[in-house]
Amino acid sequence: MSTAPARFGVRLAAAVAERGPLCAGIDPHPELLRAWGLPVDANGVERFALLCVEALAGEVAVLKPQSAFFESHGSAGIAALERTLAAAHDAGALVLLDAKRGDIGSTMQGYAAAYLDDGAPLAADAITLSPYLGVGALRPALDAAEQHGRGVFLLARTSNPDGAAVQSAQYQGRTVAQSIVDAAAGHNAGATPLGDVGVVVGATTEHGLDLATLNGPVLAPGFGAQGATPADLPKLFRQAARSVLPAVSRELSRYGPDASALRSAAKRLQAAFARALSGHDR
Repeated sequence: MSTAPARFGVRLAAAVAERGPLCAGIDPHPELLRAWGLPVDANGVERFALLCVEALAGEVAVLKPQSAFFESHGSAGIAALERTLAAAHDAGALVLLDAKRGDIGSTMQGYAAAYLDDGAPLAADAITLSPYLGVGALRPALDAAEQHGRGVFLLARTSNPDGAAVQSAQYQGRTVAQSIVDAAAGHNAGATPLGDVGVVVGATTEHGLDLATLNGPVLAPGFGAQGATPADLPKLFRQAARSVLPAVSRELSRYGPDASALRSAAKRLQAAFARALSGHDR
């Protein structure tokens, strides 16, 4: 008799407790493929991704493949993504697929089935979603995630300069970004140790958000090559610092294709984030 899967928040909290909060991006950008001596094609993308899985799956809480770099190579790239997801799961890592999907009605149902249903070739432990057609439009994905023990991360306050015009706009007495955080908090209310609906908040800007009641994870891109440092983690996120998954991609990838060097770099970053959080507790 099959049992229901553990909720994503439960599995994520356990992974972070065991390995630390680092989220390692798998971004097979053409420039990185060239730097690793790999061809800029689907084969190169897959070799890059599988080497990252081999090196990092046992060291970090979460692996985050960027779907766009696989999709750009058509059906062969999608097949490479399927095999990357399978390899990461086989290696015991949680996988957050960075696809930033968001639509309405049956189209959103299609995205939910593609990424969150059991048995779907592209199913991940969690997926990034864009709520800028309305958080309510994401209901099919939220329902599928809850049904199958998966998670979602809603874009809230990103670091790109153009994002502020929409995300920091006032709506009914709060910013649009805060309204997204509050909607996520509503889904997470009462969950222990952590809810399944996270938010994405860039680490390279003062976000001005109240995350105290989120009760869910915060994916924070921008650490490493984009300028944020481990020491910035408690300053930027304050009371929510221990719920943050600092996302790092290029800061790790520059050590490839040597798997041992990638692994060592991940350990150094884990130690740096642990020191920052330890100091924050004092």
